[in-house]
Amino acid sequence: MAVERIVNTTNEDQEEQRLENSLRPKDFTNYIGQERLKKNIKLAIEAAKKRKEPVDHVLLYGPPGLGKTTMASVIAHEMGANIRITSGPAVGRAADLASLLTNLQDGDILFIDEIHRLSRSVEEVLYSAMEDYKLDIILGKGPSAKSLRLDLPKFTIIGATTRTGALAAPLRDRFGIMHRLEFYNLSEIEKIINRSAKILGISIDSGATENIAKRARLTPRVANRLLKRVRDYADVNGDGIIDMNISEKALELLEIDNLGLDPADRQLIEAIIVNHKGGPVGVETLAALMAEERSTIEDFYEPYLMQIGFLERTPRGRKVTHKAYKHLKHDPNKQLKISSPQSNLL
Repeated sequence: MAVERIVNTTNEDQEEQRLENSLRPKDFTNYIGQERLKKNIKLAIEAAKKRKEPVDHVLLYGPPGLGKTTMASVIAHEMGANIRITSGPAVGRAADLASLLTNLQDGDILFIDEIHRLSRSVEEVLYSAMEDYKLDIILGKGPSAKSLRLDLPKFTIIGATTRTGALAAPLRDRFGIMHRLEFYNLSEIEKIINRSAKILGISIDSGATENIAKRARLTPRVANRLLKRVRDYADVNGDGIIDMNISEKALELLEIDNLGLDPADRQLIEAIIVNHKGGPVGVETLAALMAEERSTIEDFYEPYLMQIGFLERTPRGRKVTHKAYKHLKHDPNKQLKISSPQSNLL
């Protein structure tokens, strides 16, 4: 299986990307968690192989960091297919997509990350390409323009998105296989940390593994990132071995608390409690308070905070729960006096 990346990366990111790729499992045997998803994808792959056809188009959705890109690579490996990797923002024009599609071979897989960010004109080119394996091209402009239909190889598109609602219904309906990736449980995160530590040559004890896993937000990407940062601390302030004491000090330095909340998470919860009496408050207001994009609030902060029961979505806006009050040591029954918003966020 050949993997070709066609998204631009800076030189600074290449080493980190190489390290990240080394931690990605290549097959279902090493892919930890997502058992329901794996069971269904395995069935689809076996059926496709038996019919000697490419697997149906696949849409993977869910919060970031749960393994959508990794699953695409695993599917390609299990199918014995070449995979080309791009992203929605990188395919800016219909001509860009046409170039990608006409260079595919029978059985190839085109993985489109952040597929919800494709423009509508590009999506429309995909309709006939996915359904009929035909590519409609308009040559020229005005009254002299001509339509040309090209045959395409039998390929598979795997799309990944954190926002299925942003996909046009006609595009979403053309995916034969649609699955949501769920948050992992603590045991699965511990297995992922131990596997990554083995690949990176890190010595880590069970207590430190559990300590990192508890703060990894039930997300493999976060678990691997914390493991690498704790390794840095162990190399500089110890003998390179990660034990409970080293992991505790490293995570304290990173300001990651025992539930995996970082300063930005706590700032978001504090803003709702102090400035808006616990809510409800609109997401646009929260984005302004945090100096973040609305999509960042919705895609990065909210899913985990809702998963652990700290945040609720109501028709009137976001609202924190009693669990969040307790964790941040606030009294939910106390009427808080609102001072200036800026001073409350410091």
